[in-house]
Amino acid sequence: MQQKPFRLRHAIGLLIGLVFALFPIFWMISTSFKPTHEWAATPPVWITDQPTWANYAPLIAVDFNTGWVDGNGASWRALMHSFIVSSAATFLALLIGLLAAIGFSRYQAGGHKLALAILTVRGILPIIVAIPLLIMLGWLGLRDTHIGLILAYVALTVPFAFWMLKSFVDDVPHEIEEAAMMDGMSRWQAHFRVTLPLIKGGVVATALFIFILNWSEFLLAVVLTEKTVVTMPINMFLYSGVFGIQAALATVAALPIVLVGLLIHKHLARGFTLGAVKR
Repeated sequence: MQQKPFRLRHAIGLLIGLVFALFPIFWMISTSFKPTHEWAATPPVWITDQPTWANYAPLIAVDFNTGWVDGNGASWRALMHSFIVSSAATFLALLIGLLAAIGFSRYQAGGHKLALAILTVRGILPIIVAIPLLIMLGWLGLRDTHIGLILAYVALTVPFAFWMLKSFVDDVPHEIEEAAMMDGMSRWQAHFRVTLPLIKGGVVATALFIFILNWSEFLLAVVLTEKTVVTMPINMFLYSGVFGIQAALATVAALPIVLVGLLIHKHLARGFTLGAVKR
């Protein structure tokens, strides 16, 4: 009987947390379908009775008066730029982070101080490294290019990838790899054919985390690009004050993250719990 109030408090707390977490998403989607006069109406319009797709026009460059449609709208191009840059940067950060994690975990490469130094680098404010990166990419002719932005994003996220993956690799006993080598595998075969499958959930969780960082990065993108490689966060900023269009773009920008999360949710659950129980 004494547990009932305890459970009720938890249920109420969970409900309040869900309201705080889900209300911004509800408001964003609702506003994306509102006509102009309802964006900042007083009292607020929770659900419009005059839904419109006009706020999504920047994605497809559509003229709703004539019905003319051009699937090469500026926001659509920004979405594609973000996807290309974020995907490539995530893959490279994972590859570098995984190799570094194996090196530090299995071979103690560089020692503990170097591992801490890598994490410390990520603690530096992005604005401090943005200007040096701008100068370097300018010298290399990579300013306002996909490659330049990918390299900047990789530099930003490799420390995260390294430390997250290192914790997963550390959790796999050395004896498993040693047994594989006794069966005829080389050391690197043991790493990638034995250890890697065991930490697959952790790799997937790390990949999603890094992808979200890259997908939402604004500062480096606005400093290192001009007109050619405009990413989604910059495109949304260009519509400051135009709440309906910003809500529509934010809704579309959130879809890839949600879809990827749904597709890999089983691996995410394993990745987030991997290492939670210590040997």
